[in-house]
Amino acid sequence: MSVGRRPLVAGNWKMHKTAVEARDFCVALAGLVDSGAPVDVAVCPPFTALQASSDALAGTEVAVYAQNVHEADAGAHTGEVSAAMLIDAGADGALVGHSERRAAGDTDAQVAARVRAGIDAGLLVVMCCGESIDTRRAGETEEWVTRQVREGLAQATAADIDRLVIAYEPIWAIGTGETATPDQAQEACAIVRAVASEVVDGQRLRVLYGGSVNPGNAAELMACPDVDGALVGGASLDPESFAAIVAAAA
Repeated sequence: MSVGRRPLVAGNWKMHKTAVEARDFCVALAGLVDSGAPVDVAVCPPFTALQASSDALAGTEVAVYAQNVHEADAGAHTGEVSAAMLIDAGADGALVGHSERRAAGDTDAQVAARVRAGIDAGLLVVMCCGESIDTRRAGETEEWVTRQVREGLAQATAADIDRLVIAYEPIWAIGTGETATPDQAQEACAIVRAVASEVVDGQRLRVLYGGSVNPGNAAELMACPDVDGALVGGASLDPESFAAIVAAAA
């Protein structure tokens, strides 16, 4: 982790927690996180719990990010949510291009459009990328990640640096208990930074690692020079576990 980049730890709850459960979690988390620690913290609730989470975290330093955002401002897009709607519900940012969304059909072009829409609306956008186990075994990780980053940033500009974060999440390590080694995480995050540097200031860009991050491995992963924090899945569902990862980042 570079001393010049403030770390970010974001917890992606995926399809977990009702509004009541989200509120209780956020109240507990706020009491566990050191507000003066040099680390940014965010939770990513489902759409239905955004407002409850935002209300519970009002007055704290913990941000609230949505798990996705649609590229259109409005229109005939049943089941989708626009950036303006997210902001209205209290969101400060949004994930874009998570591998589970890509598996459901989100394309690189949509990811690029959603990065643009989110940033234009004033959200902080965390764009996700990462390869499957077959891609890694074929020795094509660099090619795959390079393409995802280039295409995802196709509509971005250098001026977007303060509202852009990229998360490298190897698909083979998401929810599997498998974790990239520090060397693997560093290598891939360095690739992400180098490719993103074609568009934005790579030395200012925050690059996160995600994939079975837990309190036991967080410090070692985030000690890598090109890993600026973590996008946490399962371990973010428990406030004490998540707070321990935040402490490791700090």
